[in-house]
Amino acid sequence: MLHPWDVIGKPTIERLKDWARSVKRDVIALWLAARDPRVPWYAKAIAAVVAAYALSPIDLIPDFVPVLGYLDDLLIVPLGILLAVKLIPEPVMMDLRAKSLEQRKPTSKGGLVAIVLIWLAAIALAIWLVWPIGANGGG
Repeated sequence: MLHPWDVIGKPTIERLKDWARSVKRDVIALWLAARDPRVPWYAKAIAAVVAAYALSPIDLIPDFVPVLGYLDDLLIVPLGILLAVKLIPEPVMMDLRAKSLEQRKPTSKGGLVAIVLIWLAAIALAIWLVWPIGANGGG
């Protein structure tokens, strides 16, 4: 007798693997789209931001933060990819997807710098908000 996992689980796992591969492919395609002259400027801008964030070695919300840490990987990045792909002409996106299969995975130093700057700004703001101003706390 077949175990339910054999019937239900395996196709689900395979679908998840296929989805993960397509996300990885589309991120590289968006990285290429940001440099492609056939892509409109507004689509290039969104593609560049999404690719830079997805390819950055660090996350805006670290994965060790419960629930929120994986929110960017499971929700923000795929929604950004979806938006960028919708803005790129379909024939161009098909060509970029084909090229992405031959492309080595790039890294995003720009995304890394942007995220580090956002974290530094957030830390500076938090310190500014809680640091006592003067002896009476007023100013």
